[in-house]
Amino acid sequence: MLDAKVRAFLERNALNLNNKRLLIGVSGGPDSLALLHYLSSKKQQWNLSIIAAHVDHMFRGEESLAEAEFVRQFCKVRNILFEMEQIDVPTYIKETGKSSQIAARECRYRFFDKVMDKYEADYLVLGHHGDDQVETILMRLTRGSSGDARAGIAFLRPFGNGEILRPFLCLNRAEIEHYCLEQKLDPRRDPSNEKGIYSRNRFRKEVLPFLKRENPQVHEHFQRFSEEIRSDEAFLQELTVQKMNKVMEKKTAQEIILNIRAFHAMPIPLQRRGIQLILNYLYKKKPASLSALHTENVISLIGSPNPSGILHFPSGLKIVRSYEKCHFQFGFCPVQSFRFEIAEPGEVNLPNGSSISFAYTKGSLESFQSHSILLERDAITLPLIIRTREAGDRMTLKGMQGSKKIKDIFIDKKVPLQDRNSWPIVTDSKGEILWIPRLKESQYSIKHNADSTYILLTHREK
Repeated sequence: MLDAKVRAFLERNALNLNNKRLLIGVSGGPDSLALLHYLSSKKQQWNLSIIAAHVDHMFRGEESLAEAEFVRQFCKVRNILFEMEQIDVPTYIKETGKSSQIAARECRYRFFDKVMDKYEADYLVLGHHGDDQVETILMRLTRGSSGDARAGIAFLRPFGNGEILRPFLCLNRAEIEHYCLEQKLDPRRDPSNEKGIYSRNRFRKEVLPFLKRENPQVHEHFQRFSEEIRSDEAFLQELTVQKMNKVMEKKTAQEIILNIRAFHAMPIPLQRRGIQLILNYLYKKKPASLSALHTENVISLIGSPNPSGILHFPSGLKIVRSYEKCHFQFGFCPVQSFRFEIAEPGEVNLPNGSSISFAYTKGSLESFQSHSILLERDAITLPLIIRTREAGDRMTLKGMQGSKKIKDIFIDKKVPLQDRNSWPIVTDSKGEILWIPRLKESQYSIKHNADSTYILLTHREK
């Protein structure tokens, strides 16, 4: 029964193990021991090369060492190559602060990777089964996973120079236990699998029995669900990448800028996946606390009628909405205020990469671009000051009674939040604001032809 189901499962997934070199992770428990026994029974038929790998995590002293010896003897009797390593996981936990399960997994997989390289194995074969799949999918849905994470455990995925293979996902725990009994195997039992402190054990003991009472073959439906989700997700991800390449205005390892108008034109399912792609790209190591809720928060920020806003994500990632742009960036660099003086023809290079040049001219402003301004030479007290904004800044605008706050000008002109503190402001030596480049001119600017000499200021962007 087990043999027929596993062979049908491999065939359905178009996987042929003939002539392959397999590294099998074996703890000594029912799942991995049954896996090792089953594949070793196919050794001649499929022309397999098999290596068994065992890790003693050193959690249980002599007891776990005895389990390692049990696996060693099991392999010796069947002439199976055996690799083992003792890893001081308790010390690793103290050094890293990671949970026992995560720490053990990291250490174990590092060992597997090393052994795979040593034997040039094609696959790392693991004993995860259908009940593990049900538990994993339910756990991930419960904590708010999204995308293909909802698909649970992959049948096949890249690992090191090969792939991880899980041929027992088509089986449930009872079928594996029956195989062990039928083949007179005597697997070891890890007492930690009974502890209620682990969430997986709670799902295993409280949720899974209910589902099996409703449908004894529930693991098969969950496996089909997993495969469908993974397949659908791969197709949608491909569409998302195509669309996102057209809506991202900037993409670096530390920052991505999104055009909101173009982003809104994408279908909602692609929008969600687009945000997930950005987060996956920026987070080199995705925080465990990141969930689908974070994606929804970004969607809400981008769709808000408020033109600006900010979200603070794990590990220092900030998402800043400013009008039609959305910035995803780690550790915004604090803007350094600046103050430069210029009293004669020349050019001032600003910290943000732009520059302002000073020249004398007799021409009219009509011959210059919008990023320039003409000032009455005799009406201006030099030196000119080029600086960042200050609290309470106001300017008297050309053709307008009274003055207006610089802050309100920035808002009216929809200047992005992150640009406001580095935007240059030009004043005379008395502090009178003459010009906000590309935004507003003061009453001192000139727009008529004249024979006199004028000051021409020109702003050049980076």
